[in-house]
Amino acid sequence: MRNNEIKTLEEKARIIRKHIVEMIYNAGSGHPGGSLSAADILTALYFKVMRHDPKNPRWEDRDRFILSKGHAAPALYAALAESGYFPVNELLTLRKLGSRLQGHPDMRKFPGIEASTGSEGQGLSIGIGASLYAKLNRKLYRVYVMIGDGENDCGQIWEAAMSASHFKTDNLTVILDRNGLQLDGATREIMGIEPLSDKWKAFGWKVIEINGHSFREILNAFDHAKNVKGKPTIIIAHTVKGKGVSFMEGNVSFHGKPPNREEYEQAMKELG
Repeated sequence: MRNNEIKTLEEKARIIRKHIVEMIYNAGSGHPGGSLSAADILTALYFKVMRHDPKNPRWEDRDRFILSKGHAAPALYAALAESGYFPVNELLTLRKLGSRLQGHPDMRKFPGIEASTGSEGQGLSIGIGASLYAKLNRKLYRVYVMIGDGENDCGQIWEAAMSASHFKTDNLTVILDRNGLQLDGATREIMGIEPLSDKWKAFGWKVIEINGHSFREILNAFDHAKNVKGKPTIIIAHTVKGKGVSFMEGNVSFHGKPPNREEYEQAMKELG
């Protein structure tokens, strides 16, 4: 991976973060913290890793991405818009009456959204269904699912984890956005989920742990996952909630709170 390619991805992630902050500020509601922590992963997926075509969004052999942590929809919308699925200026309609861009992704609104998500814990099950369909029909596409660490409180996640391992869905890669915070506080205080890596290994998964803000580590992990056979892969991406905006970083109050005008102006200044 050349340095200039890394710099290109870093710049795209910066633009996506600016979109996230601007969208949520203009909407007056939304979830900036978990959207910002996921921005680098989504940038890598949409601009380097996945096979997809904005001009042919129903292409049968496209890779699928499912945002199980649906409250981070602003990050997904920004990546889709920058990829060319819809005009960038539509991003400012987030959460507005009649807008296609609601607070959680709705696959009925426009192509590019693979699943309607938001109820925590369901996206992984949907992803397993897509990966099994590919295997049964000898399709070569891969399925990517992003989950949040708060989602690991959900029993459905662990039922799905057993199922994916049992059916050897090696065309499935899960990315865990491990920012350590959920709605009400630190994950370790609300429902301790460690030893997280050992748990996923015990459920029969290949586990890769990375810095979720290092594009070199992100891309190496995705390359590694493509070569894993006989089992699904989870990439535990250690991230910072609110990444890129100093006063939002590690601040649980910005899980679901928009910035005020002063905060918005400071955030945009920091993001260039």
